[in-house]
Amino acid sequence: MDLKSNEPFWLIKNGLITSYPSLKSDEKCEVLIIGGGITGSLIAHQMIQDGYNTILIDKREICNGSTSATTSMLQYEIDVPLFELSEKIGGKAAARSYKACSDAIDTLEKLSGYIRSAAGFKRKKSLYFASKKKDVVWLKKEYEARKKAGFDVKWLDEDQILKQFGFENTYGGILSKQGASIDAFQFAHELFTHNVKKGLRIFDKTEMTHVEYHKGFNIATTLNGYQIKAKKIIYCIGYESKNLLKENFVNLKSTYAIVSEIDEDKFKNISSTLVWNTDDPYLYMRTTDDGRILIGGGDEDFYDAKKRDALLEKKEKEILKNLKKIKPDYHFYTDFVWAGTFGETKDGLPYIGEHKKFRNSYFVLGFGGNGITFSITGMEMASLFMKNKKHPLSQYFKFGR
Repeated sequence: MDLKSNEPFWLIKNGLITSYPSLKSDEKCEVLIIGGGITGSLIAHQMIQDGYNTILIDKREICNGSTSATTSMLQYEIDVPLFELSEKIGGKAAARSYKACSDAIDTLEKLSGYIRSAAGFKRKKSLYFASKKKDVVWLKKEYEARKKAGFDVKWLDEDQILKQFGFENTYGGILSKQGASIDAFQFAHELFTHNVKKGLRIFDKTEMTHVEYHKGFNIATTLNGYQIKAKKIIYCIGYESKNLLKENFVNLKSTYAIVSEIDEDKFKNISSTLVWNTDDPYLYMRTTDDGRILIGGGDEDFYDAKKRDALLEKKEKEILKNLKKIKPDYHFYTDFVWAGTFGETKDGLPYIGEHKKFRNSYFVLGFGGNGITFSITGMEMASLFMKNKKHPLSQYFKFGR
């Protein structure tokens, strides 16, 4: 499955940061992590922190899957509004899920400082505005739900949004204090480099073909015939889990993104704010650490990479048309256009935990707009799983829920 297309901005901006060898011998470890993107980097960091002998493999170059195509917006808001999620799983569990994403942003900030990251982590507010007048009723309901749950939020009317951000044709929205952005591609590479020095072994261009399950250990065989014996396997394979798990637990979508030329002065009024709206699919935007603006949207059901990529030009025009609605006198100079594949679950929540068909194994699959923050929550959960302990969110993130 091809998870990106054309020229993802982060891959072009950063180039090939680090390269690792492919597997050339049989190996043993306590933990085998499959998947070398941002999720794999976070889980590998946790396993090394916890003292486990850890190997990570990826069938591509490290971070060259979805992590190179992510928009890297760090939000506590889940794609399913808090008031709706409360109706699905209960108010306490919904608030706890939102709080976990909020805490994840704080954790990532600390981790970024700990490894002295240069990946541009930046604290930002988040503006979620109504793009249609009819959306105001439910968006205000969402505002009240977040306020009741203890989140630092403020309601802005359309005049306040115009004055503060320069956006026209809005109908008010929620301004949240909690949010951030980062270059996830660079950060994942930095995290891998940090942990390789502490004993993590990484093999890229190494594809797992099948696993034999035994009592107390598994043996993973790779495409080139070498084997890895591991007590536990942790799958961090994101949307490619659809190829491994046959049940219909996630719907794959294609999202499209464009990045402008550098113009810091033009974007300074949103340089410290993540922006998204109530359209379906929603428009989203953020600035980059080198003074560009990244805008995305136009989500479509994913069928295959060729059909997705054939829509790039059409989707660029669609995104720019939506931008014109709120910035009618603004000219956007496109520098990069690409598409990435992501997944939507029925409740907006990830799948983190065991699967009945995979012994001695765990899955950490972050989906939707919260893939990164869910994966940070997955660090804590995986650490507990390895110690045979439970996590309060396990029952809400489990398979078969």
